[in-house]
Amino acid sequence: MDIVRSWREAPPDQKGAVLAIGNFDGVHRGHQAVLGVAKAIAAAEGRKTGAVIFEPHPREFFAPNRPFFRLTPLPVKLELLEALGLDVVFVLPFDRPLADLSADAFATDVLGEAFGARHVVVGYDFVYGNGRTGTVTQLAASGEAAGYGVDVVEPVQLEEKTVFASSAIREHLSEGRIREAAEQLGYWWRARGSVAHGAGRGQGLGFPTVNFKLLPGQDVCHGIYAMRVHHAGGRHDAAGYVGPRPTFGAGEPALEAFLFDFTGDLYDQTIEVEFIDFIRPDQAFPDGEALAAQMDKDCEAVRAVLANVDASDPMRRFPLGAALATRTLDCS
Repeated sequence: MDIVRSWREAPPDQKGAVLAIGNFDGVHRGHQAVLGVAKAIAAAEGRKTGAVIFEPHPREFFAPNRPFFRLTPLPVKLELLEALGLDVVFVLPFDRPLADLSADAFATDVLGEAFGARHVVVGYDFVYGNGRTGTVTQLAASGEAAGYGVDVVEPVQLEEKTVFASSAIREHLSEGRIREAAEQLGYWWRARGSVAHGAGRGQGLGFPTVNFKLLPGQDVCHGIYAMRVHHAGGRHDAAGYVGPRPTFGAGEPALEAFLFDFTGDLYDQTIEVEFIDFIRPDQAFPDGEALAAQMDKDCEAVRAVLANVDASDPMRRFPLGAALATRTLDCS
């Protein structure tokens, strides 16, 4: 998959693609439907399939001091997009010049001229241009004038349930509804980080853990989780914790995972953690002994959950932390 980091001019061999446009935070099942339409059109016309995304997320640009819960930081998002079979991704640096572009300029100058789009696919609620004034109706008119077609994908939902949306997934995760989030994503939500040295309390309690900090804004409900930890192509079941460790005096929240039946040193190595289910909320205990006794119970509950999930796992299996075949093209 090729990556183009510019909105001013695409390399000649990347022009003429069918492009799906959006922030695609989470690359959830609604996004997958938009991307699927783009792939189908591209296949029928013998063209490349591409996506146009924005980095940073516009919310981060307009409110840099307000933490924003990104479901998929850019490296993870690109991995998911490649796993879905895209040929090229245009990563548009969301800066003041891009934010100031009018809707007409974005549709005509960027999509039509710079990218040479032959067809564009967007979700029903897509808005664009300075002040978010551009609508899908306006995009269709601009596309017709610029020589490309536009398809609008209607809301995607599961039976009578909520329409798939990144905002709903963030809410599910922040309230501990892990399975509901996974149902909307189509895969288990995951976090990635480099294992850091902790205070060693887990080791002292008989539950040595791997630890890393979640990204700013990743406001996951504090408590105990059933997790899977991925590292170097291997997968380990784990009892996980997110929170400030109130038993030892609340501090900065961190993610900790006790890997079952594992011995080894993962310090300074990158791991990826899948959140499978929420076990219980965070709480303070009178002492370490009481905490250790509860952790025994938590591990038993986690093992039961993961054994049941392994028996029937409906989630899509995306590659986790794989070395994907991407190349970044210089457009300067």
